[in-house]
Amino acid sequence: MNKYELMFIIASDIADEKKEELITRFKTYVESHKGVVEGVEKLGMKKFAYPINFKNEGFYVLMNIQMSPEEVDAMNKLMTITDGIVRQMFVRK
Repeated sequence: MNKYELMFIIASDIADEKKEELITRFKTYVESHKGVVEGVEKLGMKKFAYPINFKNEGFYVLMNIQMSPEEVDAMNKLMTITDGIVRQMFVRK
């Protein structure tokens, strides 16, 4: 298993309970696929440098995880099609 930093942005027009639900959903995804969540840091609302999907700000979340590379690819595809996720990026530590 490799260590990764996962940064993802949740759309600003999503309700607070839905934001928590998305964070919990991806945390349980990592744990159910034999991964380890080392920490979750909610960075809050931040303005974008340029508009993304006609939005100017989003809620940033930083998650430190340990997963196999195959599972990271699968999770990246899942996050791409999930409503409410504006962008995501995995960085191997």
